[in-house]
Amino acid sequence: MVTQWHRLATALIIAMLVCSSAFAVEPDEILSDLALEARARSISADLRCLVCQNQSIDDSNAPLARDLRLLVRDRLKAGDSDEDVRAYIVSRYGEFVLLRPPFNIRTVLLWLAPLLVLLAAITIAIQVFVRRPPRSGRTGVPALTGEEEEKLRALLAEADKSSKKI
Repeated sequence: MVTQWHRLATALIIAMLVCSSAFAVEPDEILSDLALEARARSISADLRCLVCQNQSIDDSNAPLARDLRLLVRDRLKAGDSDEDVRAYIVSRYGEFVLLRPPFNIRTVLLWLAPLLVLLAAITIAIQVFVRRPPRSGRTGVPALTGEEEEKLRALLAEADKSSKKI
């Protein structure tokens, strides 16, 4: 039976999961200029946390993510454009820091890998299910020749006669 405490606990857990990214950016990091803060959030949402690797620096609580958030804000306060800030971060940490790396010769495999895996799966499925060689009979055993059938009948007839004698 669901009690009031269960409902409250469930609501709190859902609220914490929904608001978990709000805890990453600390109050002392937030810029007083709302336009700059919005730009900083936009940029940091596209940068990968080098510690967590599955989160943006905006969502991560790692100390390195905090340092990167502060660096982004410092560059914006210095007057850099969004692209200048991204280029600066990439020059220091490499393209790996981008959550959505650009399509170029170094990242072509990264972008095409899902398509290649899908094509391989389709090819295997076609090989296994469509181009399967036809089997003779249900068991896959080749059919008997006429001579083999006659020998089998003779053996079965002998077995039938010997079983009647017993």
